[in-house]
Amino acid sequence: MEKNKHIGLRIDEETHALLKDLVEYEGRSINGEILFLIRQAVRQYQEKSGGGYGKA
Repeated sequence: MEKNKHIGLRIDEETHALLKDLVEYEGRSINGEILFLIRQAVRQYQEKSGGGYGKA
């Protein structure tokens, strides 16, 4: 069974407050929104680079 990885994140108060507003609007948790944004960035990277893991 695959386990999720844990990542600690330091964030300033202003960005955190803006993120809280965003997640309330989007109907996600902060964790869910960060994961959504990371996945979106990875997908964009893969489209530009044409690939999967380890491709630059």
